[in-house]
Amino acid sequence: MIVYADLHIHSKYSRATSARMNIDEIARFAPIKGLNLVGTGDFTHPQWFKELREKLTPESGTGLYKLSNKPDSKLRFMITGEVSTIFTFKGETKRIHHLILTPSLEIASQISDRLARYGDLALDGRPLLNMTAPMLVEEVMEISRENVVIPAHVWTPWFSLFGAFSGFDKIEDCYQDMTRHIFALETGLSSDPPMNWRLSVLDRYTLVSNSDSHSFWPWRMGREANVFNLEVFSYEEVVNAVRSKDPHRFLFTIETYPEYGKYHWTGHRSCHVSFSPEEARRIGNICPVCGRQLTKGVDQRVDELADRPKGFRPEGVPGYKHLLPLSEIIQTVIGVSYPGAQSVWRIYNSLIRKFGSEYAVLLEAPFSELVEVVDANITDAIIRVREERVKVIPGYDGVYGQISLHEEERKHAEEHLRRGLEGNHREQRSLADYM
Repeated sequence: MIVYADLHIHSKYSRATSARMNIDEIARFAPIKGLNLVGTGDFTHPQWFKELREKLTPESGTGLYKLSNKPDSKLRFMITGEVSTIFTFKGETKRIHHLILTPSLEIASQISDRLARYGDLALDGRPLLNMTAPMLVEEVMEISRENVVIPAHVWTPWFSLFGAFSGFDKIEDCYQDMTRHIFALETGLSSDPPMNWRLSVLDRYTLVSNSDSHSFWPWRMGREANVFNLEVFSYEEVVNAVRSKDPHRFLFTIETYPEYGKYHWTGHRSCHVSFSPEEARRIGNICPVCGRQLTKGVDQRVDELADRPKGFRPEGVPGYKHLLPLSEIIQTVIGVSYPGAQSVWRIYNSLIRKFGSEYAVLLEAPFSELVEVVDANITDAIIRVREERVKVIPGYDGVYGQISLHEEERKHAEEHLRRGLEGNHREQRSLADYM
């Protein structure tokens, strides 16, 4: 069975998240995207946990959950959550985010009971805990060896394992003796497998990708995901597929172009400047406009720690596919400022009616059938994205990258990005909403 899984999202109880981010809306849009497995997110939040109990029913023997009011739905939920640990290491403050997977609400409740000693779980869906990273892993794994802890979005400048501002250079420094329990890393929107493959020390870890979505809209949820081929659709099989790195079971990850992430290049949003790693190093990472230190991008941070050239690929690892959200492809082609515009939805819905899901459109639908539904320009754009014949002007310092489907659009997109504008003008964004 082919499983499309986005295991890291958030609920309405997380800061900077849609007030409509509830089980009903998630369950409505996940199948439209093409997902059949979604993480619940935020299980540590008491109110969200209560809603999960009310809305979800355990599927016998699988460690997964289904909708209580739609028992025939093919969508399954995995109990997941993200937590933030803050601690001091060698005199420096470290803020690290971690994704937790667990096979039942009962075990999740036990995890929350332990973690409540270190912070107020009711304040945020992604709670801030005053504990070290190894303490977190120890607490979680003592409850059940079936639990999984995955370092979240490991390259983002803030709040991550390798973050330029509060992270580490080595996994072992972060997790110490608990490193033995870490077997997977989440790449985050601003990095992809080829970037991570440049570090030989990461070869032992499986690379997973998730959206970390704060919204149920299909241009957010599932924008990154994991694709499995499983004999049994269960928590254990998903975890084993990740742990094994077997490319026959863990087929590939779906990745946004890393340039599309909000922290890919080094720059200053307020000064409307961004730089490649080479340019940033040449100017000493100092902003030429305001004279302050630039926000170091993921591309530069990877370059600092890499011991392999670009283009290196280890043997026997899951593959990856670069995609962009269908709504944003349509938005770019028809020239509107918002992926949720009615003009976009009309085209989007016509494609979903024909092909069943967004992933089916982006990954499988042939040109000859696409062009029967939408005009040739949109069809051409979809094929360009599928074949990786597009350019993305890199994002920086909290500003999303800009899609450039044709060379003649590149200068316009670059100018648009320099002004610090983001593609979706109607969504409020903040540092807390960086993922």
